[in-house]
Amino acid sequence: MANTITSEIKFLVELDENRVPEKLKWTAQDGGVDAEEAKAIMLSIWDSKAQETLRIDLWTKDMPVDEMKVFFHQTLVAMADTFQRATDDEKMTDTMRDFCDYFAEKMELKK
Repeated sequence: MANTITSEIKFLVELDENRVPEKLKWTAQDGGVDAEEAKAIMLSIWDSKAQETLRIDLWTKDMPVDEMKVFFHQTLVAMADTFQRATDDEKMTDTMRDFCDYFAEKMELKK
């Protein structure tokens, strides 16, 4: 039997009295990350039994809107890259990247 290795990623969420995130920190020791601050987290988890995606979307109340737009754009681009690696579907990947370009243009993110 092969030896298994486990790796842990932790998220720490500090909430205000209304349970709104004030601070987000994450740790991934295998990646050299120790209690690094973040302003937003988007996490998707596939539930194979229910055949559905579970999500955790958090952002701090001081996350600037202009940074949120960039965060979304970069997340969409990363999803297109991941989709290509996972499916090798070039046609849909190109379509997703076209949308990312459109999103960036409409959000005035292109320099």
